[in-house]
Amino acid sequence: MSVDPELLRAIVICLTALGASALTFFSGFGLGTLLMPVFALFYPIDVAVASTAVVHFLNSLFKLTLVGQHADRTAVIKFGLPAIAAALVGAWLLAGLSGAAPLGTWSAVGLTGTILPAKLAVGILLLTLTIFELSPAGTSWRMPPSYLPLGGVLSGFLGGISGMQGALRSAFLIRLGLSKEAFIGTGVVVAALVDVSRLSVYSGTVAQQHAGINYGLLTAAVAAAFLGAWLGNRYLRKVTLDTVQRIVGIMLIVVGIGLAVGIL
Repeated sequence: MSVDPELLRAIVICLTALGASALTFFSGFGLGTLLMPVFALFYPIDVAVASTAVVHFLNSLFKLTLVGQHADRTAVIKFGLPAIAAALVGAWLLAGLSGAAPLGTWSAVGLTGTILPAKLAVGILLLTLTIFELSPAGTSWRMPPSYLPLGGVLSGFLGGISGMQGALRSAFLIRLGLSKEAFIGTGVVVAALVDVSRLSVYSGTVAQQHAGINYGLLTAAVAAAFLGAWLGNRYLRKVTLDTVQRIVGIMLIVVGIGLAVGIL
């Protein structure tokens, strides 16, 4: 019995969108990182990037309706606004560095990586932050309120230059000593603001790839991501802050290694 390729494609993409959205609801990042490679299995890379961007943007808005009310206003203003501005600067610099020569390439067990200077630096930073966070000293350390703008600038700029704003944002926000609801809500609000600021890029990419996008499948993927976010929010009360911190730590390690070795 043969399986319809279109049906198989839809099942794989929608299940990935649902699972990634539910998993990354707590970490605050990773939906695009997990979903884009799956889209790329079935579509050209430009179409995959455009489709992922739409799912990510609409899912950010949906999560905003679920948990945005829990956001810490001080953190959003003092951390989020500098992060947004710095992310745009970092993204601009990334465009200028796109032609920089890689440090090296490797291939093993069917994987190929290109090690880029900027991503190697950010990957090492993420791993350093995570090791510190999991250490006894890091467990008790909290970012003083006066450091919020600086943390926002660093996370935004480094996120912009690496393309991983969410990972660096969560790495800093987890140190604010917020409740799990406030941590997730603040991250969602800042993520939504960043996505809105990049809407012109999203819309331009979607317009360019209009003919290649399967809008029926895209709608299904968005709905699956919404369901994943809804499930994450439904079980938020059953998850402890320690669990959220562990999820963030694990995701940071994965993304940090991926950046450093050139997979992401």
